[in-house]
Amino acid sequence: MLSASMVALAPSAALAFENEPADESTAAIEPQSSELSEVIVTAERRSVGLQKAPIAVTAVTAETLEQGNITNVTGLNGVVPGLVVARSGGGELMVAIRGIGSETPENTNTQPGVSYHVDGVYIFNSIAASAAFIDVAQVEVLRGPQGTMFGQGSTGGTINVVTNQPELGTYGGALSVGVGNYDLSKTSAALNIPLGDTFAIRGAVQTYRHEGYAYATGVEGTDHYDLDEADETGWKVSALWAPRDDLSITLSAISYDSDTNGPAQKNILDPESDPRILSQDYPGKSVVETDLYSASLKWDLPWATFKSISSYQKLHSMQAWDADGLTADLFYDLTYDPRIFTGTAYDHVPLWESDTESYTQEFNLASNTDGPFQWIGGVVYLQSENAQYVIEYRDDDDNIMRPALPKDTPFDDPAVASVTYAELSSIERKSWAAYFQGTYDLTDQLSLTAGLRYNKDEYSGASGSYSGGDPGFTSGAHLQPTARPGLTTEEVTGKVSLDYQFTPTNMVYASYTRGYKPGGLNSASDSGTDWQAIKATFTPETVDAFEVGSKNRLLDNRLQLNAAAFLYSYSDMQFLEEDPVLFYEGISNAPSAEIYGLELEGSWLATPKWRFDGTLSFTEGQFDEDYFALDPVSAAQAQSDAGYPGYLFWSNFYNAALARNSARANINGNDVPKIPGRQGSVSTTYSDNIAGGFVTAKLEYVYRGEYVYRLFNEASTDIVPAYSTVNLFLRYEPEAANWNVSLTGSNLFDEEGLNSRFSDPYGSAQVSDTYIAPRQWIASIGYKF
Repeated sequence: MLSASMVALAPSAALAFENEPADESTAAIEPQSSELSEVIVTAERRSVGLQKAPIAVTAVTAETLEQGNITNVTGLNGVVPGLVVARSGGGELMVAIRGIGSETPENTNTQPGVSYHVDGVYIFNSIAASAAFIDVAQVEVLRGPQGTMFGQGSTGGTINVVTNQPELGTYGGALSVGVGNYDLSKTSAALNIPLGDTFAIRGAVQTYRHEGYAYATGVEGTDHYDLDEADETGWKVSALWAPRDDLSITLSAISYDSDTNGPAQKNILDPESDPRILSQDYPGKSVVETDLYSASLKWDLPWATFKSISSYQKLHSMQAWDADGLTADLFYDLTYDPRIFTGTAYDHVPLWESDTESYTQEFNLASNTDGPFQWIGGVVYLQSENAQYVIEYRDDDDNIMRPALPKDTPFDDPAVASVTYAELSSIERKSWAAYFQGTYDLTDQLSLTAGLRYNKDEYSGASGSYSGGDPGFTSGAHLQPTARPGLTTEEVTGKVSLDYQFTPTNMVYASYTRGYKPGGLNSASDSGTDWQAIKATFTPETVDAFEVGSKNRLLDNRLQLNAAAFLYSYSDMQFLEEDPVLFYEGISNAPSAEIYGLELEGSWLATPKWRFDGTLSFTEGQFDEDYFALDPVSAAQAQSDAGYPGYLFWSNFYNAALARNSARANINGNDVPKIPGRQGSVSTTYSDNIAGGFVTAKLEYVYRGEYVYRLFNEASTDIVPAYSTVNLFLRYEPEAANWNVSLTGSNLFDEEGLNSRFSDPYGSAQVSDTYIAPRQWIASIGYKF
């Protein structure tokens, strides 16, 4: 996979993070090119050559995405140094950079450690990440905390997805159709239409469908219930109005819909050895609908450029899955153990529904004059409300296909008998920030950059929950959300860096950055007892990051070598933890960890026809302070060992809670989750004029190293083994023609690579594996005009 961070063989290509038009041809390889050409990035909201940016940043072009059949952020695993994208339960993604991301995806009110932006707009929920990959120009991955300028600050890094924008005076478009195994079909179309000298519209639509890579065998009515399928439709419409040379306004609408049977999550107890065959009996479901509307204004003043970026977002997500991950008889047989869950025959989640509505507004002002001092300042406002309804069944009766109950069901209704947990909540978050950053050229070669950001976050909301066997519910009682204690946090973050340009093509830099992720509310942690460990609120997490790096061009611009080394002091990592009180799971803070590593990237244009690219990263991280954390599985075993399995917890609340609390274990010295010790990629690309056309052939090897999934570091459940894949891409473009044909082969050796090993913190606390896609062939034909 061609990493544009190593500078593509292409004309200069600007990442349109600030809603500036992007050239659709930026990913093309110039025939017989004799040197590496520069990529322009807006890594810190300024257009600058990637080799001049004093920050670890990788740019991935639309061409790279196409060649690797990368349709969402998960496909970037192993390609971007330090990046890990792991699947969680339902449709959530856990994105981590250098070991810092989100350990709380099941709580949709928390903020990710890696912030996500589309055309300058912050995306609030990782479930909506797939919507970003519509009409993409480039993807920019900034590694390390972003403490100053981005709409949402972050502790781990930032991913900016840049879509193609309307262009004045240019009529053109593109069409692509692809088919492959697993009944795959992949289509995309885009059209740019200028209307007069000052107005242009661009529209794009795309679809992606394939049959399931895996299937469940026990669902009633079929022995082949598809999982890991795709059925996605997305479209984007943008309008650009530029009435004057110094003023432009861009309006954009993006919509994405996905309706599938959900991901394949294979219980590690499943006796079926084939990873693509699951012994499950509940029909999973995943529906995601998201819309993003944005408006961007750019006004060039004589001394600065003013920008306004506004957005409105909606997300509807409906997930349902087999929480026990087995058929009822297997689950009963395999877990009928007094140490775990006595007599439980099934555990199902028929509904986990989230509805998010969000607004963002940013104003910034940046210098646009020559001189030794360049600066940018701005203010940001974010508002988001997330409503959530969850219901879960656990029982040993014969009715294993219970539907989700309406939200207003009385909880003394007979239908509630099998409900083990239900939650109805609505949490609102408001965030304000102001930032300023400037760069001063101390000499022609030495520059100093410094910036500060003030952050203020407010949380408020209401929630109600029901736990099976909970004696607190009286006759006719409903799930009644009650007001939660509010939370306000404030933090000052920022950065300072020095960069020295030894020659026009060799530079070094050193930086310090402070990153911040706000705290929040736990929606179901209000037992009001002395045993409560999960508090009503959790605190912010912060990171102090030190980094040194070097960027170099050698051999007459034919060889590029970049390196970055970093050391993080990470405080108060937010993670999901069990509570001694049954069903009161929530978010806690692990006090301290140290993370360090080295990242290498290189490109070598050996000849005008042969090019070699590679990435390699080494990362380590350990918790370095005492903290006694409670693992859900360990708590359940201790509870059963004490003679109070399952719902019998409520028969002797004190002793059962005491037993669960005794299972705490010290995490000091444990590995930080989501850190492969090694990962990387290497590829070779051959391009030449052959048989009356231009041929591109690329072979790539990607390695994703072993990592631990959770901070508990349980050897039997938390180790995610390494895997490697080999990918192939071929394309032929006839001379003087507007069409091309291509063949993509991903995972050529059909590696059964384990993407993640998910330990469900709720219900029966089962552990399941999710796998990377199997071998995939895609033949495509494209046309441009």
